[in-house]
Amino acid sequence: MKRIRRLMIANRGEIAVRVIRSCRELGIETVLAASEADLDSVAARLADRTVCIGPAPPARSYLDIDAVVGAAVRAQVDAIHPGYGFLSENATFAGRCGAAGLIYVGPDVEQLRAAGDKLEARRHAATAGLPVAPGGAVATLAEAEALGRKIGVPLLVKAVGGGGGRGMKLVRRAGDLSDTLHLAMSEAQAAFGDARVYLERFIASGRHVEVQIVGDGERVIHLGDRDCSVQRRYQKLVEEAPAPALPDELRAAMHAGAVAFGRQLRYRGLGTVEFLVDAERGEFYFLEMNARIQVEHPVTEMITGLDLVAEQLAIAEGRPLRLRQEDVAFRGSALECRVNAEDARQDFRPSPGTITTAVLPAGVGVRVDTHIEAGTRVPPFYDSLLAKIITCGTDRAHACSTMLTALANCRIEGVANNLALLAEIVADPAFARGGVDTTWLAHWLTRAETHASNS
Repeated sequence: MKRIRRLMIANRGEIAVRVIRSCRELGIETVLAASEADLDSVAARLADRTVCIGPAPPARSYLDIDAVVGAAVRAQVDAIHPGYGFLSENATFAGRCGAAGLIYVGPDVEQLRAAGDKLEARRHAATAGLPVAPGGAVATLAEAEALGRKIGVPLLVKAVGGGGGRGMKLVRRAGDLSDTLHLAMSEAQAAFGDARVYLERFIASGRHVEVQIVGDGERVIHLGDRDCSVQRRYQKLVEEAPAPALPDELRAAMHAGAVAFGRQLRYRGLGTVEFLVDAERGEFYFLEMNARIQVEHPVTEMITGLDLVAEQLAIAEGRPLRLRQEDVAFRGSALECRVNAEDARQDFRPSPGTITTAVLPAGVGVRVDTHIEAGTRVPPFYDSLLAKIITCGTDRAHACSTMLTALANCRIEGVANNLALLAEIVADPAFARGGVDTTWLAHWLTRAETHASNS
């Protein structure tokens, strides 16, 4: 077991601030790896030390393995926390960390490869007894057409190396398969350096429900579930824990399936097993595994009282799980809204600029994870996330009510943002009832646009 005394954070924004907060409580010194665009960021000021790893474009800084590992070695850190995005699920990066004598805060290299390759993950899921949606790998148009006829349309073409909605294309008519397949393979090659794709049945009324797991290589437990169905173009906007309106039997089966998948991999670290719930049939299918901390991890922290970053760091040091499944208690309900710098009037175009006003909510049951303040520059090179507003309550209605108050008390000026949209979503009667599917927000936005144009 090796104690982590100095940690490099190979990320930026709110997750960098979040990791720094846990490290301070644990007495761990932090070194922030920052691009030139982030040298004056809030995270840079909070870290004990900041080192520049390159120019603003991610390919020349946050995605440059040589630059990150080299900076870590020079800073004489014990470990690297990759956050989410960027290199957080890159097996090559994890391997390079190990070769340099650095602890990688995350799963083993082989586990990253198994989870990151979507076909390999499907295979492991099936071996572990999880249901997988009908589909499979295709290398040619002939193979795709044959499998397409078997599983039927609508179907999805998905990149083997994809994630977060990237490399995913919907085929509604059989005649569109050829063009969509070619486009998906081209985009997959450009984005991931891997043109492999597979087909999967598209479930129109599916809900996106995920289960948080944590393992030490010997034992795996779950930390409950989250619903992430409020999405736009496969990007999550509102998440909550626990998932509402799920039958107890179905919830228990997903928990057991996620733990079985983790055991199959002898998983070590924090991970999320994602499922698609067929609302019409009451069935669920394995989607993928994210072998890292999730953007939406705060809702799990709110209902369990756990610090998931602290759990990651303890496991990275080689410590066994300190919890048994029966030790995990779930209390109340929690909601998270992602506040993004984007302009809804311009098809949600990112809105870089300078924050002139940042009034963030506070109070009982309110948490804000952010990296902004008045004067913060929002560069055009990165994700548009400004803040995550998280609320909790004794039940879901209480958490939603607290969220509406928190959103009303939040004011961000200088860049366009989606605060008003988030408030409308949470106040909508369908959302308030709970259990909307992944198509709900797209239909809601279409109705809103139609109403606006007719007014």
